[in-house]
Amino acid sequence: MSAYDTSGAVADRLAIADVLTLYSRGIDRCDLETLTRTFWPDATAQYGVEAQNAHAWAAATVGALKAMNRTFHSLSNMLIDLKGDHAEAETYCTAYHEVAGPDGLIEMVVGGRYLDRLEKRGGEWKIARRLYVMDWNRNVPSTCQWDEGLYATLTNRGARKPDDPLYR
Repeated sequence: MSAYDTSGAVADRLAIADVLTLYSRGIDRCDLETLTRTFWPDATAQYGVEAQNAHAWAAATVGALKAMNRTFHSLSNMLIDLKGDHAEAETYCTAYHEVAGPDGLIEMVVGGRYLDRLEKRGGEWKIARRLYVMDWNRNVPSTCQWDEGLYATLTNRGARKPDDPLYR
């Protein structure tokens, strides 16, 4: 199917992009309900050595991320290959993590790609299989400024569910 097919392909591509973007919201807000909505119940996620049930992975990951101060997943370069009621997608991700270290805050930035198989069931697209590929990472002492200078007036700040402005 051509990337320029205007039948149902455009709607399917937009629905897939929404699922992938919703994943970032769920992970960064530590919103387990939103995160699991992006995966079919029988989906697998492989971020390490072996694949596991995606819903179990999501629950464990949200628990681990709550120990971090903040995260920010940004998606780009999204390629979607539609094949009827399934699709293969490669999506670039840059993920920022701020964690407490022994000598102060540390910023971990990871660049990688999500290699996803998505399936359309009952008219709805969700991830059926995810493989995460890490391409690079950087770990440095944090230079974030929150309560001084220019940033002091920016008081609407991202937080975990339910404290993020999104949930108000």
